[in-house]
Amino acid sequence: MLIRVLGSAAGGGFPQWNCGCPNCLGVRRGTIRARPRTQESVAVSADGDSWFLLNASPEIRQQLESFSKLHPRSPRDTPIQGIVLTNGDLDHSLGLLSLRESQPLALYATARVRSGFTEGNVLYRTLQRFDGQVSWHELSLAGDAKTLNLLGGAPSGLTLRAFAIPGKAALHLDQSHPEAGDNIGILIGDTRTGKSLAYMPAAGASSAEVVTAAAEADAVFFDGTFWSSDELIALGASKSRAEDMAHWPIGGTQGSLRFLAQWSQARRVYIHINNSNPILQEDSVERAAVHAAGVEVAFDGMELEL
Repeated sequence: MLIRVLGSAAGGGFPQWNCGCPNCLGVRRGTIRARPRTQESVAVSADGDSWFLLNASPEIRQQLESFSKLHPRSPRDTPIQGIVLTNGDLDHSLGLLSLRESQPLALYATARVRSGFTEGNVLYRTLQRFDGQVSWHELSLAGDAKTLNLLGGAPSGLTLRAFAIPGKAALHLDQSHPEAGDNIGILIGDTRTGKSLAYMPAAGASSAEVVTAAAEADAVFFDGTFWSSDELIALGASKSRAEDMAHWPIGGTQGSLRFLAQWSQARRVYIHINNSNPILQEDSVERAAVHAAGVEVAFDGMELEL
């Protein structure tokens, strides 16, 4: 399985357009060792020719242009065979509206995420310009693996299993009645090699499903949004703790770094990193702690092969 990180930042990217925190100021001015990042999205493939996107960020056009294997091979073409949505957050779904140029799209999402994106959304009409422009494939949380097919119907060599993970509904949706389908992790399997990728970019805490996926996978991409619970409070940027926003902080005695450190059988990568997170600085104490635990920090353009 081939894995390409198209974007590695949390919502807003890095630097964030309206943020003057030390990280954002430093990367703009070139005074810290850090690289800019676009909002989180990953491409996966079994053969290097046909690709599936995990989430569709607002910077999707820029991200597709940055990777030659996703370029069209004829006047109207795309190697993208499908797009999987792990939740309905705008940084995970808004890019779909940029793919409106009369190209058939196969979208994989839970019923909850689909309804949140389509119902009452007049902009969704831009993806309904002809019959069959978008085909939705509902992801069940029953624990069964689903074959990912090419647009023509042939097997791609990849399978997908979706599972609920702790989180909450997208901000633009009614959050008073959360459901399991609001936020999911996925396990992508390669039918030829038997290798698998556990993708959990927005995990609010541990759970039995999170543990099972991490134990099974050969690579784990995990929520790296915040280093500490009070990260934004300390900067004066918010009154909410990381947990209030359904993100599991990395650091501390109960942090996700201690959780990830135990799965040494897998490559472990933090993704969906907020602009305020000190692990963005390559020479920070926090980055050193992550590396010491055997965990990597995703960056745009990062590639893995399983």
